[in-house]
Amino acid sequence: MRKICVITGTRAEYGLLRWVMEGLRNSADMELQVVVTGMHLSPEFGLTYREIEADGFRIDRKVEVLLSSDEPSAVAKSIGLGVIGFSDALSQLAPDLIVVLGDRFEIFAATTAAMVLQIPIAHLHGGESTEGMIDEAIRHAITKMAQLHFVAAPEYRDRVVQLGEDPLRVFLVGGLGVDSLKRTTLLSRAELEQSLGLTFRERNLLVTFHPVTLDKAGAVTQMKELTAALDYFPESLLIFTMPNADAGSRALFELVDGFVATHANAYAFTSLGQARYFSCLTNMDGVIGNSSSGLTEVPSFRIGTVDIGDRQQGRLKADSVIASVPERAAIVEAIRHLYSTEFQQVLTSVENPYGDGGAADRIVDVLRDVDLRDILKKKFFDVSVW
Repeated sequence: MRKICVITGTRAEYGLLRWVMEGLRNSADMELQVVVTGMHLSPEFGLTYREIEADGFRIDRKVEVLLSSDEPSAVAKSIGLGVIGFSDALSQLAPDLIVVLGDRFEIFAATTAAMVLQIPIAHLHGGESTEGMIDEAIRHAITKMAQLHFVAAPEYRDRVVQLGEDPLRVFLVGGLGVDSLKRTTLLSRAELEQSLGLTFRERNLLVTFHPVTLDKAGAVTQMKELTAALDYFPESLLIFTMPNADAGSRALFELVDGFVATHANAYAFTSLGQARYFSCLTNMDGVIGNSSSGLTEVPSFRIGTVDIGDRQQGRLKADSVIASVPERAAIVEAIRHLYSTEFQQVLTSVENPYGDGGAADRIVDVLRDVDLRDILKKKFFDVSVW
């Protein structure tokens, strides 16, 4: 039995990993191990490890890393705690391979521990770019520590190879977000309204704004500009989902809570969970903010995204994405454009650049069949002689 350990730290990341985990669990020749960390274990972020258990997965280890602070120094310390915790957990579980996704600091800690322990690493959604975040550097660092790479688009495959990775170990599988939305059973409008305790209006917007760790203007200033812009749309129902556990997240929590408390058309949720999130999208006119979901999943719903600032700068973007600088006048103009008849016509033919599904099955097939002998020994692949 090949032991495959999947590590997850956030609700959004688990939403992408779930069907890979399902495929591993159902495999006759692979054993799934699950390690949870980060936001999953935090009451402040909804204790979302319970959603993993509710989906029928056994959690083999919990690695606590978050401190009661969102200062940059606390994030740095959390990485150190993560390396210690994952060293213990992975030593005990002794997997043949770990599977990680993306670019968060707790995943960086996990891959660092695995690299030193000489455990092979499979990295999902590498090669992407988010120029406004420390995640940019973390993602590429994980690429260099990993032996197997599963990417969402041809451009991302080229970038991983450009980083010196062997093309034979870089697998173009498509985006996992598309898989998730195709496999998730959605709630009806009435069921969703009852679950959320609200009534949808003629116009509805979903708002998610995360900290922008490399932007000198600051996430708080940008969030204030965003909420000021939303004041121009009192007729629209506004559903906020709370930000990730990054440096500066607590100030954004407070701004969202303050806005909701003074606006009858606004609601906030720490975690919708995947089924409610996707169900919300079927009832939305658009998504506002700087979440990667607005680029990777939302286009499949043929609704618009107003992408604010440079947090997602560098990612592939469908025609359904409207870029906006983080200033209220520009955001107001972008939302008005989203509602326009002209833009609504554009949405009828939008194609998602992250594929049409099937990524999870492709990943599981590779994990089952790939030869792990001597895989830890990597040579830098020189693109100039490719």
